[in-house]
Amino acid sequence: MSLAQPLTTRLTRLRERLRSHRPQSEEDEEDGELIWAAVAVILAPDPDALLLIRRAEHPGDPWSGHMALPGGRRGEGDSGLLATAVRETHEEVGVPLSPEHLIGVLDDVIPRIPVLPPIAVRPYVFSLPSRPALTPNPEVAATRWVDLDRLLPPGAPHAVRLEVAGISRQVAAYQLGDAVVWGMTERIITMLLTQIRSDQP
Repeated sequence: MSLAQPLTTRLTRLRERLRSHRPQSEEDEEDGELIWAAVAVILAPDPDALLLIRRAEHPGDPWSGHMALPGGRRGEGDSGLLATAVRETHEEVGVPLSPEHLIGVLDDVIPRIPVLPPIAVRPYVFSLPSRPALTPNPEVAATRWVDLDRLLPPGAPHAVRLEVAGISRQVAAYQLGDAVVWGMTERIITMLLTQIRSDQP
């Protein structure tokens, strides 16, 4: 893949805006107990869309069956969190990302629900010239391209009530048919959309 093909106006503006964005990092907290992970926020045009996955069901996995972004925990052989995002994306959906696809980094996120592991997630934003073929591995139950225009209307995300760890909680979420996108994935998407909205004419 090559970015020799032109990006859409929206993605070009997003790339320019992210170049000047200074992401907030949880590394400043110097918390040695944090587990580090990275995800890939993958965008592609025609129309502009975001790649989401649904994680496979696994007993004991706090994110089992959730809608998510490709990614995972940093491995011992990873040179950094960018390498983690690239490796995990290739393993989970078969997409070979490269540095030329990277257009920016969003703020680190950590869970807001105490029962979840102490993990910090760094989101890397990539823009591809077209939607690639996807080959999900067994950790991925489904993949889905979501048009950005479906996520951008005023009022999104909205409040929904979910049962989390046996407790009914009101959370911010994007409702995509029968799929609910919430938690750290919702927060990452909302950060992305904030950057897009701020540059709209």
